[in-house]
Amino acid sequence: MTKGYLVLETGESFVGEWLGADIEAEGEVIFNTSMTGYQEMLTDPSYQGQILTFTYPTIGSYGINVHDDQSNDIAVSAVIINDVCDEPSHYQSTTTISEQLKKSNIPGLVNIDTRSLVATIKKYKTVKGTITKQEGYTNNNWKSKDSIELVSKVSVKAPEVYGDGDHHVVILDFGYKKSLLQVLLKEKCKVTIVPYNTPFEQINSLHPDGILISNGPGNPEELNGVLSTIKRLTQHYPTLGISLGHQLIALAYGAKTERLSFGHRGNYPVKQMETKKVYITSQNHGYAVIDNSIDSNEFQVWFRNVNDKSVEGIKHIHLPIQSVQFHPEAHPGPSDTEYIFADFMQQVISSGGKEYVEA
Repeated sequence: MTKGYLVLETGESFVGEWLGADIEAEGEVIFNTSMTGYQEMLTDPSYQGQILTFTYPTIGSYGINVHDDQSNDIAVSAVIINDVCDEPSHYQSTTTISEQLKKSNIPGLVNIDTRSLVATIKKYKTVKGTITKQEGYTNNNWKSKDSIELVSKVSVKAPEVYGDGDHHVVILDFGYKKSLLQVLLKEKCKVTIVPYNTPFEQINSLHPDGILISNGPGNPEELNGVLSTIKRLTQHYPTLGISLGHQLIALAYGAKTERLSFGHRGNYPVKQMETKKVYITSQNHGYAVIDNSIDSNEFQVWFRNVNDKSVEGIKHIHLPIQSVQFHPEAHPGPSDTEYIFADFMQQVISSGGKEYVEA
């Protein structure tokens, strides 16, 4: 196998063997601690523009199938793996992870000391990197990805309609996972997915019964152009925000967000603040809502991270608005909090929308 190098902006370099497409890649280097679900992670649009490090030692053991993709193609810029399995064993497997990376034109490195790499990421908090075949590679112009550009790549380009249920939910798409669509169809909804920058008037003309603001990549504060639309939607319809959607709802109501030291990517415990019950959740985010920036006259903290106490969910005191930082539909991960969708649907069914109040 050909040698390859992961060169970090901090000066560290990691050597491994080349995997996948024969191209260089650059991006924020992040890691996910999940034990399973690598196919769902690879195809999660929230990873757009990032180099994904898998901490689980062996990746690829059950292959790639036709059922678990969360988007139409691999979303990550590149992957870092300790050990790759190219002889998978699973009855649904149709190809290997190595073959899928080549097919999708995505590069990677294998035989990397991922424990050392993760320790380095934790040391420097946020770190950019380049995957290259050039020994001694240097980069004097490290650039951050533009969030609007990232979202534009993964958002639908025109409205898409699925299902024919009695209740109509519109997904404002910043890079939705297909599992979000599937759980709404399971709840017998008609679902319309619209581009992230669709104006309020156009969404209103679709006569939705509820709004779901999806997950997606990037820094939420760089997407301030959509906040007025989001606020109008939440004042008019029952609304559920997921991950980035959670952050955008908070921003629309005057809160602030911050970059986490090295993100939450994997399975994390969260506490429901009313019942004190703890759930294990699937997470993938690098930003969080700042606790003391939330207007307590409008929102209450609904969920909180057990480990670092960060805000994991908020709920409006009067309006049918709720949002969570994690993924209740899982894929990959536990489905402990899938009941949130059933609760949202009860609001959709019983509310019939709220009279719009001019902001």
